[in-house]
Amino acid sequence: MPTGVAIRDAREQLFDAAERILLRDGPNALTSRAVTTEAGCAKGVLHRHFADFDAFLTELVLDRIGRIGVQAAALRDSAGTGTVAGNLTDALMDLFGSVAVAIVGLITFRDDLRARLRQATPAGVPVLTEATAMIASYLTVERERGRIAADADVDTLALTLIGTGHLLFAGRESTPPEAGAVHKIVTTVIAGVAREPLP
Repeated sequence: MPTGVAIRDAREQLFDAAERILLRDGPNALTSRAVTTEAGCAKGVLHRHFADFDAFLTELVLDRIGRIGVQAAALRDSAGTGTVAGNLTDALMDLFGSVAVAIVGLITFRDDLRARLRQATPAGVPVLTEATAMIASYLTVERERGRIAADADVDTLALTLIGTGHLLFAGRESTPPEAGAVHKIVTTVIAGVAREPLP
């Protein structure tokens, strides 16, 4: 792109380019030059919007964490509809079928990024921590509705579902697991606390 031509929504364009690189080539391939080339813009565009590349990556991760907040609200709103296992399966497929697994790899790969993210997420692994809170919040609402046992430990259930879901999706080069495999894990984890028939 010629210098001096304005890019509409440059931040989002750069974030989307970074996601494509992460999904296609992994965290090792993510450089400022790769991002700007993928976005089809001059390298200086990234540095006009971000202090440095780690600042860009930090904002990318925080933006994607914000998207988990939107997904969490939708998941809570689904409480009382469908089945608990079906809602959880859909949530895990959406979460891990996105760039979330690649972002966890990126956070693990880059020490400076991890240090910067500690300000926003002081404990746990960013993205996975927020995803766990999303699942726990949903299970809490379902517990209040009586579809999960009153004595269910929703925090432990959420950790188990996110940890197992991450392991199921991580390390796959191409095809993500099918919904049936995710559903099997979900029904196994919640079998002792679900108060509705499990298929």
